[in-house]
Amino acid sequence: MKLTIKVENLSKQYHLGASHASLMTLREALAGAFSAPLRRLRDNSRTAAREVVWALQDVSFEVRPGEVVGIIGRNGAGKSTLLKVLSRITEPTAGRVELYGRIGSLLEVGTGFHPELTGRENIFLNGAILGMKRREIELKFDEIVAFAETEKFLDTPVKRYSSGMYMRLAFAVAAHLEPEILLVDEVLAVGDAAFQKKCLGKMGEVARQGRTVLFVSHNMGAVLQLCSRAMVLTGGRCVLDGDVSTAVSAYLSEARSTDNAATFDTEPDKDVQIISMSVSSLDGESLSTHPYTEPFCVRISYRVKHWKVGSYVCVDVFNEADMRLLWSSDVTSVDDMMVERPAGVYEARVIVPGMVLAPGRYYFTAAIYAPGRSAFDARDRAVSVEITDSGSLLSNFGIKPHAATMIPLSWETTKEKEVGRRA
Repeated sequence: MKLTIKVENLSKQYHLGASHASLMTLREALAGAFSAPLRRLRDNSRTAAREVVWALQDVSFEVRPGEVVGIIGRNGAGKSTLLKVLSRITEPTAGRVELYGRIGSLLEVGTGFHPELTGRENIFLNGAILGMKRREIELKFDEIVAFAETEKFLDTPVKRYSSGMYMRLAFAVAAHLEPEILLVDEVLAVGDAAFQKKCLGKMGEVARQGRTVLFVSHNMGAVLQLCSRAMVLTGGRCVLDGDVSTAVSAYLSEARSTDNAATFDTEPDKDVQIISMSVSSLDGESLSTHPYTEPFCVRISYRVKHWKVGSYVCVDVFNEADMRLLWSSDVTSVDDMMVERPAGVYEARVIVPGMVLAPGRYYFTAAIYAPGRSAFDARDRAVSVEITDSGSLLSNFGIKPHAATMIPLSWETTKEKEVGRRA
C-alpha cells in the first residue's frame, strides 16, 4: 500500500555543551591551523567528559495518505526533534527516513518566515520553498489571507506582528499551499480558542483530501478529536503506536498519579506551599473508589509563611481525556478576598456533592494564587479517585450518563390537558 512517510530505526544524539563552528576570517583560519594539535587534545578531553543525550532512539513507523497521527509524550520525550528530522531541519544520527511528497511544517511561531519581509512577501517566499509556482500561490492567496484574518496587516513586516498574528498566518500558509505532508507542533496554543477550533477543522479537511498530518500536542482533547491513531514517545523511544484512545489512556496513566493521597517535599523559600492532598469521605476515610451517588471531599493542606491579601486556593477537576470539567475556589465574595491568614498550616476541604461526576476516573489539581501574579504553588493532577456506579437506580435500569458531569437539575412535569378520544 502507498506510503507518505516511512521511518526506520531513527536515532538522534546530542552532546550537551557542544558548540557550533562559526565562520572565520583567513587570519583566524591560519592561526587556528597552528594551534590545532593543542586544541584537538584539549577538545578530546572535554568530549570525553561531555554528556550524551539521545533525543530519539530506534524509532520506526509508517504513515499512509489521509492519516492524522498524533504524537504525544511528556516534555523532552523527543516529539519536536522527530518533526525537525522529518522536516530536514536537523540530520539524524542513525536510521532512515523516506518521504513521498512536499512537506509543510509549522514547528514554532515564525518558522520559515523572514521578519523583515511583509506578510504578503512571506506567503510567496513559503510557497517558493515548497516548490510551488507563482501562479499556484496566487490562486490560494486570497484564501490564505481570509483564513489568517490578517488582511489589514498584509503589507506590514511580520516582525511587528503579535505572536497570535504570526501563528495565524504561518498556519494558513502551511495548510493552504497543499503539501502532501503537514507537520504541526504545539503552536496552536498561541492562538485564541476560536482560531484553534478553525485550525483543527482545517487539519481535518486536509486529511479528508488524502494528505497526511502529524500533530504534536499536549491537548488530549484535540488529539482525540482530530486523530485516529497516536504514538506515545518516552525518553526518545516510541513505546506505543495504536488507536488514539488506547494511546491517550496509556500516556495519561503514565503522566498522572492514580493515588488518592500525596505528600510533597518542604520548600522553605515559598511564601505559601501545598504540603499534602487527599481524597476522602466526609468522615475523613481515605477513598480510592466511591459511588457517584455519594458526596466526597478533596483535602488540601498548605503552609503559609507570608500571605498576601486577595490570595485564594482553587481546585481543578479533569477527566481521563484531560478535559477540565470543574473549577472552584475558596473565594466567593469581596470579603473572602480580604481575609488575612497568619503564618501557620491550614487545611481546605472541598466537598463534591453526589450525582455530579459520572462514573470514571477523575484527577485533581490544587493551586494557590496571589492577585496579579502567578501561582504561589500548584500540584498538577496530584491525586485521583475512581467514581463507580454500583447498584444505583441508573445501573439497575441500564441507564448510562452521556456526559462526564451530571449535576442534578430540577424537573417539573405537569399534565396540561386530556388527550381526546376518537369515537
